[in-house]
Amino acid sequence: MVKETEIKLRVSRATLDALRVHPLLQARNTSGWQPRELFNQYYDTPARELAAARVALRLRRDGSQYIQTLKTRGQSVAGLSERNEWDWYLSGDQLDTALLDAQCWPESLATLDKTRLQPMFSTDFHRERADIVWSAEERRVAIEAALDLGEVRAGEQCEAICELELELREGQPEDLLTLAIALAEALPLMPCDISKAERGYRLLDPTSYSTRAAEPALDAAQPLDDAFAALAWHLLGTSQRLAEQYRFSGHWKLLEQWLQQLIDLRALLGSLGQAAPRASSRQLREDLDALLNDWRPRLQTGQQDGAARQQAAEQFAQELENTRWGLFSLRASLWLLQRAWTAARNPRGQRAGQAAVGRWLTRLLGEEIADLPLERYQRQPGDLPEQLPRLERMLAWLRLARSMLEQVEADRLYGELHKLYTLSSRPADEAVLAERAEQTQVVWMLPGWKALKLR
Repeated sequence: MVKETEIKLRVSRATLDALRVHPLLQARNTSGWQPRELFNQYYDTPARELAAARVALRLRRDGSQYIQTLKTRGQSVAGLSERNEWDWYLSGDQLDTALLDAQCWPESLATLDKTRLQPMFSTDFHRERADIVWSAEERRVAIEAALDLGEVRAGEQCEAICELELELREGQPEDLLTLAIALAEALPLMPCDISKAERGYRLLDPTSYSTRAAEPALDAAQPLDDAFAALAWHLLGTSQRLAEQYRFSGHWKLLEQWLQQLIDLRALLGSLGQAAPRASSRQLREDLDALLNDWRPRLQTGQQDGAARQQAAEQFAQELENTRWGLFSLRASLWLLQRAWTAARNPRGQRAGQAAVGRWLTRLLGEEIADLPLERYQRQPGDLPEQLPRLERMLAWLRLARSMLEQVEADRLYGELHKLYTLSSRPADEAVLAERAEQTQVVWMLPGWKALKLR
């Protein structure tokens, strides 16, 4: 068994050609680009039990060699994937199920009848691979780069494969991101947390691809730094999966959810105070603000206008043809991997970062409530939109971590505060202003609101 650590980056045909002659890759390419044709058949049961267990079973023909591969999903966060992989070299083109023993076969599939395994889909593509080697901080870095061009086919359905894979052979995971960022500064590279196997299953069932990254496990006693990292990874990874699925299907709801991940990530960044000094997050905040400033008004218009929704799909395709989305995604991944917000912060910031997140969150919400004079906005509901950033900060934490709050009816608080936020975001006519004033009163009277305000 080996553990592979890799990044998959969706590219255009033109970008694939540009990568082949990119000066950075040329300068570090120690093997030259080596072409090969890869023909791959994936297997599962008719009920797709392997997919449900997050397992991929493949038989590959590489020249005259047949390779049987089993992959189990390890962790995959924001495009940076770690998976366990077993390879067996076979003498022919028949699957050898006897090799799938307890040493590699997941316990959850122990009772599976392997005679029911059958071909499901194929991924056939032309690959050019190269060894990219350099020194970083007096250590050797070796990455295998692969340029893949071909298609996934499931029955009559097919989807193009056009991607760059970077797999770590020697070095640190951040070396993958550093190389990808350097390439993404001039070329549109879209971090794409979807394997070729997942693409095949998606052709069989478009709803099979989960648009949410794994939910983080939170504990009120864990340090704020750990909780923030887990939530930020979740938001970033989910945004990338939503971007991929919206690109594939064009369903409007996916674009709304994509934007919400970015809003929540920006709100979390704005709530950490000295635990994340502004200098440490400047680039990330600027990248996020640029995306939000462009996409918020498009989504707001599209909620009422079908033509604007169609235009948004075209605008999103243009977004992916430029460097901004990929560069933001990769920079954010590296920032989180390195925990860059913890560097160069003062002792007070250090203490805040190590504080139990449950107590910290209770204090944060109490401070936000103290600075939000709802009594005034009952009389002046037209001014409530000036509090949208504060409401977004509160809602982000309540949406993602309200289970850590005790005895404050957090679910009801979140629901009523979200209603107030929605009303504050709508254009103000007499009816909306009246609803704002009424909802402000509702929130102000909530036991949860009062309990947090007193703490």
